[in-house]
Amino acid sequence: MFVAVSGRRPDPLQVACPTTARPVTRCYAPDMLEGVTIEQLRTLRAVAREGSFSAAARKLGRVQAAVSQSIDRLEAQLGLRLFDRTGRAPRLTSRGEAVVALATRVHDDVEALDALVESLKRGTETRLSIALDTMYPAAALVTFARELAREHPSVELALSIETLSAVTALVRDRRATLGIAGEDADLTGLETRRVSEVRLVPVAAASHALAKHEGPIDRGALSRATQIVLSERAANAGEVASKDHGVLSPHTWRVADLATKHALIAGGLGWGHMPEHVVRSELSRKQLVALRIGTWGEWPPRRALVLVRREGAVLGPVGRWAERRLATLCRSAVHHAA
Repeated sequence: MFVAVSGRRPDPLQVACPTTARPVTRCYAPDMLEGVTIEQLRTLRAVAREGSFSAAARKLGRVQAAVSQSIDRLEAQLGLRLFDRTGRAPRLTSRGEAVVALATRVHDDVEALDALVESLKRGTETRLSIALDTMYPAAALVTFARELAREHPSVELALSIETLSAVTALVRDRRATLGIAGEDADLTGLETRRVSEVRLVPVAAASHALAKHEGPIDRGALSRATQIVLSERAANAGEVASKDHGVLSPHTWRVADLATKHALIAGGLGWGHMPEHVVRSELSRKQLVALRIGTWGEWPPRRALVLVRREGAVLGPVGRWAERRLATLCRSAVHHAA
């Protein structure tokens, strides 16, 4: 029973201890954690991540009062003040930060257990969702799809081709079971394994002025030409969603997919870096010309592709097969281009 002091609203962490008449932090038996629920820990994690009770309620699809009551009960059960509520928004105390760290581990373990149980119940998957970076070789993808249709004819394929961190976001948000992304994407909360390294070649159409340049091209010449840059799709119009990599010209056109970038460069509208396996045939036919950028010497940049999945995720037999084949086929296609 909570005991009020001096007529004030009782603090849920202050109760009468059976050994003394004055209010003290509640005395707990060793089994005090038995009443703590997974739902309470999920709520705690949501409040910590979202920054307020109201935002956590929206994230969880609950009313704010239910979230507040859940945290109040958790604090009372633990005998710890997890949030400082003196400001406009609740702020984790140092003890709260420690509890949230462990609550996150429990949350991840429970999700892994859920995934394992579901996998054991259903056996072989009926649906495979994959997110691939736009630099994943098209020939490798076609071969993978053909093998999937032959080896697992009853499995539905859901395929997303995205750029940069859009790939990892799909995996992190459970909209894709696994993915292959660029190493410069946001890899937070994901397990990664290096797959291959893509050589990026600066190219322009044979008709472009830079293609006719003799010797290494300096920054002055580059600054007078339009560079076609691949960028993430921004959340809001007019924003640039990703950091620039390898942008050497102040004049840029930005596109959100590799096919458009390829078409603009081939049309003589600018220059840009392209994966070698994508432009190999056009380079051999001299429709595109590899540019010699003076600041790089003889070493164009390279970008690693990595296999990604959620931390602790349990894959079924089809998912494990897909991981192996996607990685093997990617390495084969890229190395053949090199």
